[in-house]
Formats: sequence, C-alpha cells, structure tokens
Amino acid sequence: MKLDDVRLSGNVVDRRGGGGGGGGKVALSGGAIVVVLIVSVVTGINPLTLLGGLQGSESAPSAANAPPPAEGTDRAADFVGKVLTTTEDAWTELAPQLSVNYRAPKLVLFRDAVSSACGQQSSAVGPFYCPADEQAYLDLTFFDDLSARFGAPGDFAAAYVVAHEIGHHLQKITGSDRKVGNDREGAESGAVRLELQADCYAGVWAHWAQKKGLLEAGDAEEALKAANQIGDDTLQKRGRGKVTPDSFTHGTSAQRQRWFTTGLSSGDPKRCDTFAAASL
Repeated sequence: MKLDDVRLSGNVVDRRGGGGGGGGKVALSGGAIVVVLIVSVVTGINPLTLLGGLQGSESAPSAANAPPPAEGTDRAADFVGKVLTTTEDAWTELAPQLSVNYRAPKLVLFRDAVSSACGQQSSAVGPFYCPADEQAYLDLTFFDDLSARFGAPGDFAAAYVVAHEIGHHLQKITGSDRKVGNDREGAESGAVRLELQADCYAGVWAHWAQKKGLLEAGDAEEALKAANQIGDDTLQKRGRGKVTPDSFTHGTSAQRQRWFTTGLSSGDPKRCDTFAAASL
C-alpha cells in the first residue's frame, strides 16, 4: 500500500508493555481458528472445546511483496496506525449509506496477552474485535505468522487483518452483529454470515483505498490469496485432513473470496447484506 502521505491515527492504544481489564466473549479472528486447529492436532483436544463460547473475527489480504515490519518496531505500529486512519476516513464517508454515523474504535496493540471487556486473551487467539468495549486487539507478531505459517505475505494482507476487524466494529454500529444469536456453527450459520459480511466490508474499504490511489499492483490478488488461505475448508484440510461443513464458523475459501470481491468491485456497503443472501 502507498501510505507515506497518510497520517497516523490517534486511536491506536499501545499496551505492549502492560494489560487491561474485563470479562465476556470475544470475536475470534480467522487466524485464531488456524491456531486452535493446530493446537487441536498437536494435543488431541476437541477444537470445539478449545473454541468454547468464543465468536470469530479475523484476517487478511495483501499488497506489497514484503510483509510489514515485525512486532517490536515503531514502523510496524506506524503501519497499523496509518491503515487504521484509512478505515476511519473510508467509513466516515461510507457509513451513512447504511443509515448510521461512524464512530471510530480504538485499536489496542498488545504483546502475548491482553485483558479486554471480552476477557483475558492470549496472542494465540489472533486479532479480535470486542463488541463490549468496541475495541480491536492485535499482537503485531501475528503478521509474521500470517506470512510464514499461513502463506499470506504482503503488507496488504496485514492491512486486511485490520480492515476485517474494523468491519466487525461496523457491524456493532449497524446492529447486524445481533442477528447471529445462538447460530454459531454450520455452512449457512449466522456466525458464517457475520464473518463473510466483515470480509465484504473489508472489500468495500479496499475499493475506497483504490479510488484514493493507495493500492499498488497486485494488492487485490494478494487479498484473494489470503482469503483463500483462511477459508474453513482450507483450514480444516490442513489441520484435520477432512472437511466438516457443520463446524464452519467463517465460510469456505471460495465464499470468503466471493464476498471480499463483492465489496471490492462494487464499493457499496449495501451489497454486503450476507444475512439477506439466499446462498453464500
């Protein structure tokens, strides 16, 4: 991405040196699902037990040939701060199309573990959004895993991580997050529809960024590759060797690519109503 001229957001909270507080449930990222599957394979623990009552959030597409700097550098934090600015500008402009005014969330950087209004979480859960405190949480080391372990390199992949989580914040503002209810697993479940809508909103953000001249050649392709790498079917094949649609929480690779593309090609957030879609 071309972020040299983008200002740093004032909504980044750097807690890499300490903790926070709260309790409740959290929206897990697609990266979190990957980690849970890997732990399940290694330990033999049922992945549903590991997931518990948590709800998913997630990860992302790419753009530059190299990933953003690793955790621990100011450049990595600056990168996130600039991407967050683009989401703030984009949704301030676009959210009225959904009959809401946008209020920007905080994005908390942490290391190893963090407390939120959704409870104490370790970096193993991946990036997540907590609707209870309307904050997104990110351990910057996830970017390294995204590239090396999950095969989704590039700065736009990392930017998509942020954009997807902010998509969950938009769902909190519009109220679409309340449509999930207890329907949290299955190929057509509310949880899957929630995640695919966040993918679509990330695509709408990418469309906006493209119009502003912030995207580089290959960014969209890297985004689609990343969406492919984090589909439920792909993750299950990698972790279990078989696919069980009844346990889907985020959608297949094809579905994630489709809904990101819907947002990217249209730039219209109203096209992201996955809850009204007859099929995903």
